[in-house]
Amino acid sequence: MNTPAEDSKLEILHEEGTLHPHPEEVRDALFQENEFFDPHDLLQVKYEMLRRVEKEGCPITEAAAAFGFSRPSFYLAQTAFQKGGLGGLVGLKRGPKGGHKLTGEVMDFVGGLLKEEPSLKTADLVSRIQERFSLTVHRRTIERALVRSQKKRQTEG
Repeated sequence: MNTPAEDSKLEILHEEGTLHPHPEEVRDALFQENEFFDPHDLLQVKYEMLRRVEKEGCPITEAAAAFGFSRPSFYLAQTAFQKGGLGGLVGLKRGPKGGHKLTGEVMDFVGGLLKEEPSLKTADLVSRIQERFSLTVHRRTIERALVRSQKKRQTEG
């Protein structure tokens, strides 16, 4: 069972996107024998794997296995580190970072429509957006955006 301090650290690692999803796969002796090295800290695990190869001459296949990674994952980490240093090792989510079609202008338009006609269905919103902005948007995209904006208003209010 984790102590409150350990739970707090795990929570912070999770929030920062550096919580290792499979810490049990890290079998390197440093992480097994030394409390400073935390197999839950993905950034630390990746850095130590890269360091082991670069500074100690450990074969890539051996280092990757000891740190719970595949060879392709090693090469991805190596490239990320070369391009962005330690910050490059932080796993960033891929894909769009938000609704790229539903701009503020479009969402203001949707909000205005819903104020005027609260009973409008999502399919109606899709067609009105198409008419006004010549923009094809899936109904689920609108539904998700409306939920996000509602949550945002709740946290601000």
